[in-house]
Amino acid sequence: MKDWRIHIFAFFIVAICEWIGTKKVSVGPGVLLFLPLLYAMVIGGIISWPRLKLIKLQEMNTASRVLSLIALLLVTKLGVIIGPQVAKVAQSGLALSLQELGHFFGTVILGLPVAIFLGLGRESVGATFSIDREPNIAIIGEKYGLDSPEGRGVMAVYICGTVFGAIWLGLLAGYLAALKIFHPYALAMGAGVGSGSMMAAASGAIKAVFPEYGNEILMYAGASNLLTTVIGIYFCLFVSLPVTNYLYKVLTPIIGPKQKQEVIVK
Repeated sequence: MKDWRIHIFAFFIVAICEWIGTKKVSVGPGVLLFLPLLYAMVIGGIISWPRLKLIKLQEMNTASRVLSLIALLLVTKLGVIIGPQVAKVAQSGLALSLQELGHFFGTVILGLPVAIFLGLGRESVGATFSIDREPNIAIIGEKYGLDSPEGRGVMAVYICGTVFGAIWLGLLAGYLAALKIFHPYALAMGAGVGSGSMMAAASGAIKAVFPEYGNEILMYAGASNLLTTVIGIYFCLFVSLPVTNYLYKVLTPIIGPKQKQEVIVK
């Protein structure tokens, strides 16, 4: 907390991003929303590039520890919003529970066939059985080991998600919200994917489109994120991973590269 350079950099990044403000770019029937949060992540990535030598590795580690403290403020805010509306959250219990199926559908049903077709092999199992955050890494690490093909798959998606996940989800959620096809509550539940940064980026974009539902969007996104973090572990362990393994065996002989098909047959 005494490293003044970190605070100076943070202050100027926030000032620049807030000065730019929210920008809208029309793409087809929807709108891409570029929020100050996205600018901050891009600028942070640029100034922390080692070749520029603007920020030292020790300062990055210090910033990571500060980020953990700041995340407590976000969690506290979500708790304050959810607390008075627990009854409303309970009323939507079935919808919140079913949102986990959406994560399963997106990664396994859509992602696995593409990964097999591209020839990823067993890496596709680790890469697509979930969105691959920390609890999912622990599952793969315990079952297969992180030096296994499944471990390489889960770590590859984890790194991509850490670097690009919040940016991608922020743009995607804003675009879907601007289409006005889905109810803002449904979008908010979908924003809770089990990652705090991704949830914040997605819910922020949805809130920018539906400012009149601001508190409700944060409430449902926070509740969904908490539910995914708790229940998602068991869902991935007992449902998603076995189904992914089964589909890998079924789909590889059909759509996988020839050499992979021969390995499965043997």
